[in-house]
Amino acid sequence: MDMKFEVVVIPVSDIDRAKTFYEKLGFRLDIDHVANENFRVIQFTPPQSEASIIFGKGVTSAKPDSVDQLVLAVDDVDAARSDLIARGVDVSEVFHYAGGPFNNADKNSRVGGRDPQGRSYFSFASFQDPDGNGWLLQEIKERLPGREWKLRRAQAMDVATFAELLRETEEHHGHYEKTHAKHHWWDWYAPYLSARQNGSSPEEAAAAADRYMEERS
Repeated sequence: MDMKFEVVVIPVSDIDRAKTFYEKLGFRLDIDHVANENFRVIQFTPPQSEASIIFGKGVTSAKPDSVDQLVLAVDDVDAARSDLIARGVDVSEVFHYAGGPFNNADKNSRVGGRDPQGRSYFSFASFQDPDGNGWLLQEIKERLPGREWKLRRAQAMDVATFAELLRETEEHHGHYEKTHAKHHWWDWYAPYLSARQNGSSPEEAAAAADRYMEERS
């Protein structure tokens, strides 16, 4: 049985402030859905991540500032830190743990500077969202043996199903084409088809394709 870690729910006190913050981080906005005055859910996904975060109203009873260490794996902690600072985020200096990754048992567990041996998993930086929920950047240049699942070949889509997906894509692209400047249809089709094949609804896929086109312009 395949099990993928999908979502972490985080508590926030000001939904729109949190939305603005995570947009500033460069996270992808997947959904902002309002069902009624008592329920609103927002989902963001970090760049290239398969797991997402969710927050909103009526989503969790946890208190803001109660999530301590959400971890973002990065290839280069210095580059990631510089990128976030350029986006207006207050990020700590790079540090490592005296007793090894995530070892907060000691009083002064965090030591300034990169891991002296330059090892993957050992160098960090931290920041918080406006509600005090804590994030860590963890540098992982190379994963240890056994830390990656073997890739499975995607199941082939039968011709009839693929034809129907193309028809659906053309239909949604028609709405976009009527209200936007001239463009190559395949530029819109590609992110739409990719999103649908990865489980997004037609509406979510259309939004993803629209965002992609905006980023290209």
